[in-house]
Amino acid sequence: MSESETETPPAEPKGGDLVRRHSLVTRLWHWTNLVAVTVMLMSGLMIFNAHPRLYWGQYGSNAPGRPDPAWLDLSGVNDGVPFPPWITIPSHYSLADARLWHFAFAWILGLAIGAYLLWSLISGHIKRDLAPKLPELAPSHVWHDIKDHARLRFPTGLAALRYNILQKLAYGGVLFVLLPGVILTGLTMSPGMNAALPLLVDLFGGRQSARSLHFLCAFGLVAFFFVHIAMVVLAGPINEVRSMLTGWYRLPREPEPMREDAA
Repeated sequence: MSESETETPPAEPKGGDLVRRHSLVTRLWHWTNLVAVTVMLMSGLMIFNAHPRLYWGQYGSNAPGRPDPAWLDLSGVNDGVPFPPWITIPSHYSLADARLWHFAFAWILGLAIGAYLLWSLISGHIKRDLAPKLPELAPSHVWHDIKDHARLRFPTGLAALRYNILQKLAYGGVLFVLLPGVILTGLTMSPGMNAALPLLVDLFGGRQSARSLHFLCAFGLVAFFFVHIAMVVLAGPINEVRSMLTGWYRLPREPEPMREDAA
């Protein structure tokens, strides 16, 4: 075969090109996670309204002798109902219905995260895309990324396909800390699981401590959600949402070089 007949290697994608970004599994996980966590948060707020106090330890307000002091007490907010109906499931007061919603979607969340983590391990997604590399953890590198985000300097070209260190730490915190945290602390508050796995109660320092940690992990997810949405809006919502719906993403164009003014 002559040199002229050799195949030309495909050109490397550049800014402005439409490329595949998210796999079907990642997209399914993203939207399942969004629905499940949203329903659990809203039904959880209704459950919290039934007793708007948080404690450390085992007994809380049922402590023998005298109640444990609450580290968070919202019973004086809005006549004892701190979270309004428009943000709770159901919108009317019903602890029983809220628990049904909460537990049903807890199963969906638990099965979804288990399947996604298993796929991520087998496919190499965690090692390839989410695990921080040692140089990325250098304080200078982290600080550089923080400054770029503060100045709204987002990566362009092929660099936009790779997670930066702040994304890796945020997504890793959600996948390996916050979501497992809400699931395990939720199981710890179940009397049935207390009997089956008493180690969980000891692990979290008591059922009331587990309830407090459950609340904190849930609001950690809320904080992540608002930061995530803000970054999506700033980076270009149409392009970002399209990539999570279809998998296709248009690489941001590189800035044009500055031209010197003519003499």
